[in-house]
Amino acid sequence: MPERIRENRMKIMFVSLGCDKNLADSEEMIGLLSSRGYSFTDDEAEADIIVINTCCFINDAKEESVQAILEMAEYRKSGKCRALIVAGCMAQRYRREILDEIPEVDMVLGTTAYDRIAEAVDQALAGERGVETEELSRLPLPDAKRVVTTGGHYAYLKIAEGCDKHCTYCIIPKLRGSYRSVPMERLIAQAEELASQGVKELILVAQETTLYGADLYGAKSLHLLLEALCRISGLRWIRILYCYPEEIYDELIETIVREPKICHYLDLPIQHASDAVLKRMGRRTTKADLIRIVGRLREAIPDIMLRTTLIAGFPGETQEQHEELMEFIDELEFDRLGVFTYSQEEDTPAAAMPDQIDEKTKLEWQEELMELQQEIAFDHAQEMVGRTVTAMIEGQVADENAYVARTYGDAPNVDGLLFIHTDETLMSGDFARVRITGAAEYDLIGELAEEAG
Repeated sequence: MPERIRENRMKIMFVSLGCDKNLADSEEMIGLLSSRGYSFTDDEAEADIIVINTCCFINDAKEESVQAILEMAEYRKSGKCRALIVAGCMAQRYRREILDEIPEVDMVLGTTAYDRIAEAVDQALAGERGVETEELSRLPLPDAKRVVTTGGHYAYLKIAEGCDKHCTYCIIPKLRGSYRSVPMERLIAQAEELASQGVKELILVAQETTLYGADLYGAKSLHLLLEALCRISGLRWIRILYCYPEEIYDELIETIVREPKICHYLDLPIQHASDAVLKRMGRRTTKADLIRIVGRLREAIPDIMLRTTLIAGFPGETQEQHEELMEFIDELEFDRLGVFTYSQEEDTPAAAMPDQIDEKTKLEWQEELMELQQEIAFDHAQEMVGRTVTAMIEGQVADENAYVARTYGDAPNVDGLLFIHTDETLMSGDFARVRITGAAEYDLIGELAEEAG
């Protein structure tokens, strides 16, 4: 017993890489370890245990994960650190290679075994090395209270795991398994707990949110989940990310229109607009489908903000197809847009396709798309000048009478910001009515229109 108490006083450092879905997993792991009495630190030199939750979706993410592991391995080798644990997508994909090539790593946790983190820590501290994995069909459902690491006023709610789409460029189904929805009652209970802790914005995430419930309840049920979440007092905004366009359905649109807590914002990853490229990608939409779906959303929800992502330089893509995509983006004018260069991922069909595009061309096409989007975004930002919007305060600008905020059209960490100049004292998580007075590329400038709420 004394040994257990001594171990529980150890400090753990978490490094969470990649997407917000990974962050939700990290917060679950922190909750499990917190329930064991462990404390946490942001200082590598002070950490007795280091956990890295990795990503390997594209090559850049893979390199970032490898670099993080190697950096933390130095602390395991010569510092205070007694245990180094690697979890997440890279751990699932390269579990044996990580153990064989990086001797400082003690334990490797697969994507469906992250709820075994406490046991992995025990094993590592006992001097064991090994891999902890589960079948990809498993859905981890930790029973400890999750610890929010985003500042407390917003949090991600991961509503499903895995994906059934099998796009030809994507490794996710092989790392995360098929689509499994989290039971609705669990999500509602978790959302209620988050709201009780002060969370005011709930951001729904999954590899694909629009299919939520189809596997559990026999029909797409995202609209039913949203209705239940909207009844939770304390929540002010509910935001939906990662909606595959072909899965948008009438009841979902109607619920977004009807429920005032749901932000008029959707993330629709379309990847391309050329029918030939979309077909090679294994996507399930055509350009005509995309035009119809975007038009339908804008007709039903005139003030909706639409975000999308594109891939530049997919195998076989021609200059003409790139120009077709440029014309499409110029015509549809998405409010928010990101562009990735194609990453040739082993064990995916696209990796073996002929006519791979050279890196120079990929980067040129990416730059052209982003330059076009910058013009569109700047025009849209200028159109906001003079309008009054509700904004959530994110924090104060250092040494200035100014605050950083977000509107309903801005998801954390990926979209623009609103800078508010005021002598009033505001707190993170406050909501304020703000009159937009200026715009600078992707960001807005404003002043308080009335007292913060």
